[in-house]
Amino acid sequence: MDNTVNPTEKGMLTMFLFDGMSAETGNAISGFFSQFGLPLILIAALIIMFVLSARSNKKRQKQYQSMLDGLKAGSRVRTIGGIYGTVTAVKGDVVFVSVGPDKVRLVFTKQAIASIEDSPVEATLDGEIVDSSEKK
Repeated sequence: MDNTVNPTEKGMLTMFLFDGMSAETGNAISGFFSQFGLPLILIAALIIMFVLSARSNKKRQKQYQSMLDGLKAGSRVRTIGGIYGTVTAVKGDVVFVSVGPDKVRLVFTKQAIASIEDSPVEATLDGEIVDSSEKK
């Protein structure tokens, strides 16, 4: 009996071996992703969301700090409690704010200032709200 393999049998044998290997490799890869794919995708999504959120918060904090650094006498401000007033003095971390028609002087820390207002809003004695920029 002859132990030689003709070329067509060799090609079929090679195709059979590689076909079996790719199926096993494919099954191993698909098995890995079917078992760990979804958790990996969720973890990657959470990491991306965390990084984007941290960058956004850092940017917002930097803007807030620059706003507080720009605080000076004469600035119209709104506090975190909703009080509108005019800054009369800034000494370190303390801000002196006058409010109302009687110019009552209140003392706040800088962190209590929520925003610097562009258009000052005042309430008249009868409770009517007036935009100070429109007064003449």
